[in-house]
Amino acid sequence: MKFESVLEDLTTRGNLRQIPADSTDRADLLDFSTNDYLGLAADQMLRREFVNKALQDDSMMMSSSASRLLAATQRHHEALEDCLARMYGGGRKALLFNSGYHANTGILPAVSDKSTLIIADKLVHASLIDGMILSRCDFRRFPHNDIETLERLVRANADRYETIVVAAESVYSMDGDRAPLEEIAELKMKYNNLLLYLDEAHAFGIDGPDGLGLAQGSRYPELWDIVIGTFGKAAASSGAFAIVAPKVRELLVNRSRSLIFSTALPPMQMAWTQKIVELLPYLEPKREHVRVLAKKLSDTLSLFTNSHVNASHIQPLIVGDAKRAVELSKALLEKNVKVLAIRTPTVPAGTERLRFSLSAAMTDNDIDRLRNALESVI
Repeated sequence: MKFESVLEDLTTRGNLRQIPADSTDRADLLDFSTNDYLGLAADQMLRREFVNKALQDDSMMMSSSASRLLAATQRHHEALEDCLARMYGGGRKALLFNSGYHANTGILPAVSDKSTLIIADKLVHASLIDGMILSRCDFRRFPHNDIETLERLVRANADRYETIVVAAESVYSMDGDRAPLEEIAELKMKYNNLLLYLDEAHAFGIDGPDGLGLAQGSRYPELWDIVIGTFGKAAASSGAFAIVAPKVRELLVNRSRSLIFSTALPPMQMAWTQKIVELLPYLEPKREHVRVLAKKLSDTLSLFTNSHVNASHIQPLIVGDAKRAVELSKALLEKNVKVLAIRTPTVPAGTERLRFSLSAAMTDNDIDRLRNALESVI
C-alpha cells in the first residue's frame, strides 16, 4: 500500500512521529517539552480554588453543545472577550477561537480575496501557511526577519493589489527569537494598503506589558490590525483569541469558517481562562524568573554548540540530523530529562534539533541538572 511506503520512508529518514506516552506520574521528571511558560498548568491551589467555585455555578457547563452562532450559553465567552478588550484597549474588540490553528486558518481567508496579497515570514507557523493556502489568494514569503526584502516585496506589489497582508510571529516557536515589530509597523506608515497580522501565541502571557505580548509593548501597538493570542501555552488553558477593530470582528463572525462551523469552547473552560487572564498583570515576578532562567539556559546550551543561543523562554540545540536528535532525546529521557526532537517538516532539513521550553516552575538547580545530563549524553 502507498501508506506503508510513506511510513517506511519516514522511518528510514528518522522522521516517523509517535505520540509520547503519558509522563505525569514521574515526579522526578524534568520536563522541557511543554509550553507552560508561567508554570500555571500544574498549580494545584489555583485549580482547587476554581473548581470549588465552578461547582456552585450551574452556568459553567462542560460543553457549549453548539457553535457560537447557535449556542445558548454565551455569558462566559462574552465576559472573557470583554476582559481582553479592556486589557488591550484602543477601542478594539476580542473574538474567541477554539485554537490558534482555528484562528489562523479562519481569519486569513475571511479577510482576503483575489485582490489581496499575503506576504509572510519564511518561518511562520504551519497554521498561517494553511491559512494562506485556504485564502486562495496570491502569497509570497520573505527570508526570516529580513525587513529589506519584505519592503522590496511590498513596494513591488503595492499598486497591484487592493490589500497586502503582512504576517509574522512576535516570538518564533522553534528558535525563540523575536520579530522586528517596529520596523514592520513603520512600513504601514509608508504604504497605506497594508494590513498587519501578528501571531503572539508564544508571547502572550510571558512577554510584554502585563503579559499581553510584544506588540502591546512596542512603539506602534495601534498599527497591528490583527493580533492573535493563544491560551494553551502561558495561560494554562486552551483556545485562542483575536484582537481586532469592531468592524473586522463583525466581518469574522460572518466569514470565518473555523468560527462558524465549530462547536464553541466549553463555558467552564472560558471561566477558567478568564481567571488566568485577569491574573496576568500580577505575574511579573514569574516572567522575570523565566528571563533569569533563560540566560542560564543560553549559557548552558552554548557549551554544546558552535552558535550563539538566544536567551529566550524557547531555545534550540541544533543537531542537524533527525536520527541523532531522536537518539539524544531518548538518552536524556533515561536521565529523567524530557526534551523532544523537532524534525522536518516542522523545521528545515539540516536544522533538526532539541527544543527546550522554560517554565516559571523551574529552578536554577533544574538547569544544572540539564547541563549534567547533556554532558553525559553528548
